[in-house]
Parts: sequence; structure tokens; C-alpha cells
Amino acid sequence: QVQLVESGGGLVQPGGSLRLSCAASGFTFSSAWMHWVRQAPGKGIEWVSRIGISSGTTYVADSVKGRFTISRDSAKNTLNLQMNSLKPEDTALYYCTKQGSNNEYDYWGQGTQVTVSS
Repeated sequence: QVQLVESGGGLVQPGGSLRLSCAASGFTFSSAWMHWVRQAPGKGIEWVSRIGISSGTTYVADSVKGRFTISRDSAKNTLNLQMNSLKPEDTALYYCTKQGSNNEYDYWGQGTQVTVSS
């Protein structure tokens, strides 16, 4: 079955960095568009970034542009999110998601918590 397992979250000071990873299994990872989304306390889901089948096709939300970088390692079935210059407003539960055939998020990981605070 499809599994997405995030890791790498934690507590970091403003201006710091974290690298999130998502280990994927149960599907052909190299053929799937993948996304990172987040949910801040008391708020809805916010799309953060996506990456296409080719690692050259990436998109990021304006709120994280220039600070976050998405990447994938299809040999290791791993999705990554490098987060630099973190701000308190980046505090959220971060989810790795798989894009389905109807462009929906058809599978989600359990999430990894990122807290940016001094």
C-alpha cells in the first residue's frame, strides 16, 4: 500500500534552517507529481511547493519563494524540502502528498511539525 513518511521537523529559531524528508513506498515514485502542504494552528491547508516527474519542474508558493527548495531523489524514493531563513509564520504541520490522476492529493503522510520560535 502507499505510504508517505515525513521526517526532519523540529524547533528552530527564526532565521534558521531545516530539511524535511518524505520516504515514499507502494507506488512508482518516479512517475508521480509530489507536493508539500502545511497547516498552521487554527488555519486551513496551505500549498507550499510541488515537483514534477522531472526534477527541473518545481513550483513554490509566493510566501516561501527564495527560502524553500523542493527536490526529489527517485533512486531513494525520497522527497525533500530545504527550508532556509525560517520565520515564525512558517510554524505548521508539514505534509508530503502525492498527486493523483485527477490532480487531487490522493495520499498524505502523517505530517511533521515545524516550530519557528525564539
